[in-house]
Amino acid sequence: MSAVKFDEGRLMQILLAPIVSEKATAVAEKHNQVLFKVLRDATKPEIKAAVELLFKVEVDKVSVVNVKGKTKRFGGRIGRRDHVRKAYVCLKPGQELNFSGEAA
Repeated sequence: MSAVKFDEGRLMQILLAPIVSEKATAVAEKHNQVLFKVLRDATKPEIKAAVELLFKVEVDKVSVVNVKGKTKRFGGRIGRRDHVRKAYVCLKPGQELNFSGEAA
């Protein structure tokens, strides 16, 4: 696969936040994957390049899920939460990503 060049400024903005939840922890332990909240227009190659650039790890593959925002009532009005795009980033064997702040 040829190394495609991406704009480094854009790569810095693609990953919005890591997702830390029970499901994310289970996926991390079972499949060596990490979950991120990403920009709605981010592509798989961009997500892969961003994770490799920011965390200095090797990425095996990326899966993305588009989650529709829930419709909620805010007082007397009906509103909707924002849509979210989640990225399941599968790391290559031997690679590890740690968000707890502890030295590995």
